[in-house]
Amino acid sequence: MILDDLAIDQREAFCLDLARSAATLALDGFERQAGQPVGMKGPQDYLTETDGAVERHVRARIAEAFPADGFLGEETGGIPGSTAWVVDPIDGTANFARAIPHFCISIAFVANGEVQLGAILNPAMDELYFARKGRGASRNGKPIHVSATTELQATSFELGWSNRVPLARYIAALTALFEAGSNVRRGASGAMALAYVADGRTDGYAELHMNSWDCLAGLLLVREAGGVTGPFLCLGGLTEGAAVLAASPAVASALATATGIPLLTAPDTLPAAPLTNLRTA
Repeated sequence: MILDDLAIDQREAFCLDLARSAATLALDGFERQAGQPVGMKGPQDYLTETDGAVERHVRARIAEAFPADGFLGEETGGIPGSTAWVVDPIDGTANFARAIPHFCISIAFVANGEVQLGAILNPAMDELYFARKGRGASRNGKPIHVSATTELQATSFELGWSNRVPLARYIAALTALFEAGSNVRRGASGAMALAYVADGRTDGYAELHMNSWDCLAGLLLVREAGGVTGPFLCLGGLTEGAAVLAASPAVASALATATGIPLLTAPDTLPAAPLTNLRTA
């Protein structure tokens, strides 16, 4: 199903309102969560009541407003289809669980083979990042741009960690960046990290494996803010996950060399193979 501009206009307005309503739930949960026990889905993989509550809210609103659209969420999975809302209800759950105000809701909309809309909202900071394909990126309605850093020894990169790849690859990438003179940090929210690249707060972000709900909104933000990324959708990342790289243009090749993640050389589009149901553990 090919969507025209009017159909995407409707979803843009809906996406912004949806992000705000989800943020209200998330912030309420954050304020109640402090000091409470936290469940675990796996090693360093936290789960709170708020994750489920926010995703149920988002999924129900999408089903009511656009019943023909697909849905893919971190907590409940889904069937993406040719149009899909891809949602992480709380990215940075480890921070959320420990009362650290560095977490967000990430909502992406995929149609016509590409990511069309992306919203990342940190409720604790009241910062809403938004991008629409071909129309730029913003924070709280004001245009944003990637950093102008050109000297590698002045860079500040963020490097995400994933237990889906050997630890040695992560250590090798980290070592290469430090040896090149970069500052490297980890904020424990990949979606926020990508938003910060788009906003020029960080020069680049890389993670050797990410799921689509963590990164699709952020990758669009970076590209619309003038940055470059690695391929993701074209590698089957929507349902299987893939490596992620995003950076300001002048330093992107250095980050690609250190991590072994290639830069995108053509539009990042969905593969031709049909999409299938995906459910998370």
